[in-house]
Amino acid sequence: MAVKIHFNGPARYWLRCIAESCRAVSEVSGRRALKGPRRPGWNWFVEVATAVLVRRMAIVRQARDANEARRYLDAVDIRLSEVAEVDVIPVVQKGFRGSWYTGKTLDPGVTLLYLHGGGYSFYPKAYANFIASVALATECKTFALDYRLAPEHRFPAQLEDALNAYRWLLGSGTNPGDLVIGGDSAGAHLALSALLAVRDLKIPLPALAFCLSPPTDFDPERVRLVDDQHGDWIEKQMLLRWADWFCDPDQRRNPLVSPLDADLRGLSPIYIQAGRAEILYDSIQAFANHARNHGANVVLESWEDMNHVFQIFGRYTPQSCAALQRLGEVIDAKVRVRERTKIGAV
Repeated sequence: MAVKIHFNGPARYWLRCIAESCRAVSEVSGRRALKGPRRPGWNWFVEVATAVLVRRMAIVRQARDANEARRYLDAVDIRLSEVAEVDVIPVVQKGFRGSWYTGKTLDPGVTLLYLHGGGYSFYPKAYANFIASVALATECKTFALDYRLAPEHRFPAQLEDALNAYRWLLGSGTNPGDLVIGGDSAGAHLALSALLAVRDLKIPLPALAFCLSPPTDFDPERVRLVDDQHGDWIEKQMLLRWADWFCDPDQRRNPLVSPLDADLRGLSPIYIQAGRAEILYDSIQAFANHARNHGANVVLESWEDMNHVFQIFGRYTPQSCAALQRLGEVIDAKVRVRERTKIGAV
């Protein structure tokens, strides 16, 4: 598997990144040799990657500001072979920007509007690996939105960008029945918010929305976080800080900020994936129950021992492979089956 590594910015950032990664490899390998895996479902790569992410997030949390944290996150840009399997084409439009992910193996008849994670504050260059993985697994022509980031741009800036991109896709000839909107973490939250806004604005709804580990409740007085955080790579204080960057306290119960307060009737089907070891799992489950109580077509599938957006582990762990494959199967069943039925009826 071809891997390309680029070092960016001041040496102190990428040297620290390398050092922390080496420490994580050493500590995890030693602990596994003595005590076995930290969780039964974790292979060596999941455990090392989780340890690296924990260390990286600790450094991000200690950064002076968001810009310093972004420079650190981009200091080491690892490009996996998935990126080489797609063509990435930047797009700049009035009101938003992003990139098309296209390729010979991607179906031009189904379009995915993808919204990245990163706490609404970060969009590392290495995210291209994961977006390429999602595009390849779903076989969708994918537009990855580069929405404005907090804290410089607060709610509803990100939602405005998503709606502008959604309208642009429809205006460019994309049939809403061939359109999927999805994302991970903050991007999954944005997918839910955009879906609600599209319905309320009476814009044609997409065929499907999918959410990987979505935050669903920003109210600090009731937010549901799993007490056992030892399996996850994000923590409560980090989430609360990013929430403060994203929106004002008096906006926390706005249904577009906390979908747990939303009327979820009349939406497209929603497919959710989550790991049972992530601290957001209880709030994700509460949202799924709330949606079902409103009669929404929602499916929540969970993976034992997996943590926040575990799909990022890609080809290196069976659970991530299975989850990405399942995502493709759901799009086949909800979107492509309609096309096959339509063609068969002609």
